[in-house]
Amino acid sequence: MKLLVTGGAGFIGSNFVRYWLRDHPSDRIVNIDKLTYAGNRQNLEGVSPGHELVCEDIAEANLEEQMEGVEAVFHFAAESHVDRSIDSADVFVRTNVLGTQRLLEAARRRRIARFVLISTDEVYGALGDSGDFTEDAPFRPNSPYAATKAAADLLARSYFKTYQFPVIVTRACNNYGPYQHPEKMIPLMTTNALNGLPLPVYGEGAQVREWIHVEDHCRALEAVLRRGRPGEVYNLGSGYRSTNLELVQMILRLLDKPASLIRFVADRPGHDFRYALDSAKAHRELGWEPQIALEAGLEQTLRWYRDNHEWVRSARGDSYQQYYSQMYENREGYRQNL
Repeated sequence: MKLLVTGGAGFIGSNFVRYWLRDHPSDRIVNIDKLTYAGNRQNLEGVSPGHELVCEDIAEANLEEQMEGVEAVFHFAAESHVDRSIDSADVFVRTNVLGTQRLLEAARRRRIARFVLISTDEVYGALGDSGDFTEDAPFRPNSPYAATKAAADLLARSYFKTYQFPVIVTRACNNYGPYQHPEKMIPLMTTNALNGLPLPVYGEGAQVREWIHVEDHCRALEAVLRRGRPGEVYNLGSGYRSTNLELVQMILRLLDKPASLIRFVADRPGHDFRYALDSAKAHRELGWEPQIALEAGLEQTLRWYRDNHEWVRSARGDSYQQYYSQMYENREGYRQNL
């Protein structure tokens, strides 16, 4: 089988490329990635010869040409950091909306057999203290990032309804695992703790998130390709939920680091209080269940970051410290947990 993967040098995409070619070594993957700060060639070191990296922007590339012989598309490419979308939304609209539409149109013209759009639980907005999001929950995105992902979801739906193009949408909870950019929550807290640096926590850390190991997510995506129904949406959650503060405390405990490293900073605008996914449909129709418990997955992940400090240094690049200072050290309300 020949697949086209977009954003396959990023966190989830590179893990998927590794997962797929590990289990299907005779398959081929064309990987389109424009290699932004979050895309890293090192994420793909040692990948099978069946992989081809094409360094192009999906908003500009000749996508139909790259789809020659392709049977399925997995669309990961997206600008994905909420904080960055608040600071500058235009690139999110360009990649997440325009790029998605161009990819859908090219795939439709090529009559691709399956198109899997990887989306997010953030399109649903925030939950109250109870309940889970089902696939038919209304969209209430609260950040520019979430709004652009919701737009991409709606474009995918329109291509199924209008053209009967075989699109499937997945909406996953927060992912974690190896090769995640150091600006994201778990690698940020992990690398700071390993270096004895403060761990910045928004507000009081009471926001609730659901966490899935990226390997479980990759298994789910294969199940979607094999057994998912065109036109359908599948929530992909793990059932493992915690407040942000509880997660940070777990990281410190697993690393044997003191709680005094925690710093509370002013909350970000529009910070959703709670996400939780009802994944019963995926369990029932796909025969998929997550296999990695949160604490066990965290232990593996922390070990990976501890053992790959050169990757962390390279992934941060030259602009990371300026970004970090802007997001955390210079925020009003920066204070220590005493």
